[in-house]
Amino acid sequence: MKLSVIVPTANEAPNIEQLVYRVAGACKDLDAEIIFVDDSSDNTPEVICRAAAAASLPVRLIHRAEPNGNLSGAVIEGLQSSSADYCLVMAGDLQHPPEMIPVLLAELEGSGNDVALASRYCGPGSSAHGLANLYRRIVSGSASLLTRCLFPSKLRDCSDPLTGFFALRRSTVDYDRLRPGGFKILLEILGRHRLAVSEVPFILEKRAAGKSKAGVRAGMGFLHQLLHLRIGRAGLFAGVGAVGTVLNLLIMGLLLASGSHYVFAAVVAAELTIVSNFLMQERLVFGAALHKANSRTTRFLHSFGFNNAEALLRLPVLMFAVETLMINSVIAQGITLLAAFTVRYLYHSKVVYRSRQAAPAATTMPGIRREPFVPQAQGDPVM
Repeated sequence: MKLSVIVPTANEAPNIEQLVYRVAGACKDLDAEIIFVDDSSDNTPEVICRAAAAASLPVRLIHRAEPNGNLSGAVIEGLQSSSADYCLVMAGDLQHPPEMIPVLLAELEGSGNDVALASRYCGPGSSAHGLANLYRRIVSGSASLLTRCLFPSKLRDCSDPLTGFFALRRSTVDYDRLRPGGFKILLEILGRHRLAVSEVPFILEKRAAGKSKAGVRAGMGFLHQLLHLRIGRAGLFAGVGAVGTVLNLLIMGLLLASGSHYVFAAVVAAELTIVSNFLMQERLVFGAALHKANSRTTRFLHSFGFNNAEALLRLPVLMFAVETLMINSVIAQGITLLAAFTVRYLYHSKVVYRSRQAAPAATTMPGIRREPFVPQAQGDPVM
């Protein structure tokens, strides 16, 4: 097959029939299929099945009972389930005109590049006016500018790294590099690869029906994704550790000021920050790995036990620094925390958050089954 059109959906039932009809019309001269990767809680899967029965091209459905990785995870599952030479990603809300599918494919083939994207910001013929209001347009443009400033080399030929409408050569993506967790999958792909990019201007259309998924939560996820790509997991772990160190020293200082012995103050500060660091790590550092890791209780016990053992080993060093070397107890505590950083990071990344199972050798994600689709079941593709 030449082309797989991948459409991640979440409660987009009102748009499905028109989307399938328009994609089929745009692909009438292509050897193509549509792959819906659906995270819906409404009747979207049933609507997809009805549309598939009347479609003039193959339609497959992957309904995810556990939608790991948000929209990015959905797109990756679609990419991995495809065997086509090219894949095209588009939204299910009809803001991306299906009639541009052949245009993007022709650009990809003609240019010889790895990615061809539909840009809202590349001059004449492009526009982001389909966004809901002026505020959304300002936020979108500012986010694109910020992203390009943070990745000046990889995004030098890309005016719209946050677009969700793009085509790529499927063989150019190394899925093991990707850390799905946000909504901007193209940024994830471009940020972790060095790919040749070309652009086609397009006008973002108004949402046909349904509710936009953009909001504060999506915005925070985008900022986290930027940090993860720019400074990496170790950098985020260091940032959490820095916050925890400040909190540790603040608690210790307050207890010392109230008359507590420095050993008691150090122990209390350590216990409180062990818990706070774990909560921050779960959300900010290892969030993309949680669905493959052990249960939260197991992760906490591993982290809590290791950090307590490490704190216990640090205590004699702290006492030696304070009582023999005559170093201020708060300064000595900070030094010992910094010295233990590398060991803590390696233990958490290799043990606490290790995957429960090896990545599958096949191109489909775990849980995707290839038997006929049954509307009541979850996780089955339909042809």
